[in-house]
Amino acid sequence: MSAKFNLGTRKSSGGREQTRRGNGAAKPRFTHLDAAGAARMVDIGAKPVVTRVAIAVGALRCRPSTISALRRRALAKGDALAVARVAGIQGAKRAHEWIPLCHPLPLDAVKVDFEMRRDRIRIVAEARATARTGVEMEALVAVSAAALALYDMAKAVDRGMRIEGVRLLSKTKVPRA
Repeated sequence: MSAKFNLGTRKSSGGREQTRRGNGAAKPRFTHLDAAGAARMVDIGAKPVVTRVAIAVGALRCRPSTISALRRRALAKGDALAVARVAGIQGAKRAHEWIPLCHPLPLDAVKVDFEMRRDRIRIVAEARATARTGVEMEALVAVSAAALALYDMAKAVDRGMRIEGVRLLSKTKVPRA
């Protein structure tokens, strides 16, 4: 019979707490679950306020003719890229309403950009806040909302579009001086 000793917790690079056991192995523990496995909002009250930046990307894959219509601003609903940019910014501002355990954050800035390719639009979003917790969800929601708005604006001309590859590219934090 082997004894398991809890030797404390530490954060892993994946954002999970890890509990050290007597055998040296780390057992992942998700921060949004309590000891019984119930969902909980993480207490960030003791964390320092720092500047945090997150960059997320994704893509809307579509036909080359759809890309051409977007470039010409020839869609019946209007300037799809302008609408999608505003949707992305608005999504970032409301990420806590989309994601149940996400803290509402006072965002310092949100930027949403598009890179037009032959058969897809690459969406890049950057969120920045001076806060006690990260802005990854805000950047990811910005990309998702922008992609959904583009889909909505272009669905009349291209029913085969696909949203894909939404992911976090980077996150950084800079302690306040």
